[in-house]
Amino acid sequence: MDAREAGERIELELLILTRHREMTSRGVRGGDELDRSAYVLLSRLEAQGPMSVPDFVEAFGLVASTFTRQTSALLRQGLVERTPDPDGGMARKYRITGEGLRRLAVQRETIVDGLTQVVADWPPERRLRFIADLWQFNSDIERFTSRPWPRTEPRPRAVAVPDDSA
Repeated sequence: MDAREAGERIELELLILTRHREMTSRGVRGGDELDRSAYVLLSRLEAQGPMSVPDFVEAFGLVASTFTRQTSALLRQGLVERTPDPDGGMARKYRITGEGLRRLAVQRETIVDGLTQVVADWPPERRLRFIADLWQFNSDIERFTSRPWPRTEPRPRAVAVPDDSA
């Protein structure tokens, strides 16, 4: 398979994966469901700490108006708050609130529960290999775009998985 065909097949699988991820977040308890952009921004704030709109632009490569609109919605919902730059800069930073952390945790738990059910019957080696492959794929994209995601977990170690396709 050449790189173009691989790219086409990966695109389809990512499309389907994204759809499944959206489906696994449905049914978040108590009407706490976050839309995808809120989930991503709150996850980034949780991982990185306070960020300004220019920080979001640099991290995601989208225009400032996108983040102004998204952070305004998060402010109205009480999920983030604006604070002075802790480093003394002029730009105000957005920081996730306790309510933002709570709702993010609720949604993440729902997603993790759904994913846990999917991989429950997989052998541990296959789970580790899948995680290592996803980590490598995302790391390669981050290197290509120069936009890394802050991670706290070490790089997963790939393991040999028996080929059960025969």
